Amino acid sequence: MPAPEETDPGTDRTPRTDRTVLDARDISRALTRISHELLERNKGATDLVLLGLHTRGVPLARRIAEKIAAVEGAPVAVGELDVTMYRDDLRSQPTRRAHKTALPPTGIDRKVVVLVDDVLFSGRTIRAALDALADLGRPSAVRLAVLVDRGHRELPIRADHVGKNLPSALAERVSVRLSEVDGIDEVTIS
Repeated sequence: MPAPEETDPGTDRTPRTDRTVLDARDISRALTRISHELLERNKGATDLVLLGLHTRGVPLARRIAEKIAAVEGAPVAVGELDVTMYRDDLRSQPTRRAHKTALPPTGIDRKVVVLVDDVLFSGRTIRAALDALADLGRPSAVRLAVLVDRGHRELPIRADHVGKNLPSALAERVSVRLSEVDGIDEVTIS
């Protein structure tokens, strides 16, 4: 059911409608598929580390780890990665709240690190994550898993595992809401 029309905050006259493109069941199915793809490509969960990018990549990484553990019968290392200080837009948007980076006790050296994020757009957040990883250790491989790939890359970055390809116009906004952060699971486009 489409959301009621709202007034766009940028103007007083332009109506904005949000269209749900993924609901809770769709998100769960997408994460299950990503989990199985990760296991297949890695030939199991050995030496696998999931690093969620703040904010919504962290709960996504935890959900993927739970799904992998259910299949493999063993836990998967999960951590959190804050890329705030590695972003290339700090001068233009300096008021960002820093989060914590928390690596699993096993570290990331000689591990297959999977960066997990909610939306892949320009690629700049992932570039910042790669820079942050270089300061933290030396993984044997780095992969990228995203819930939504909306296109419009500004850098040559590609996701290895995608829940949903969602071609969008530059003017459109893709919003991911997760129950751990927002109280609801959905992906909308407006």
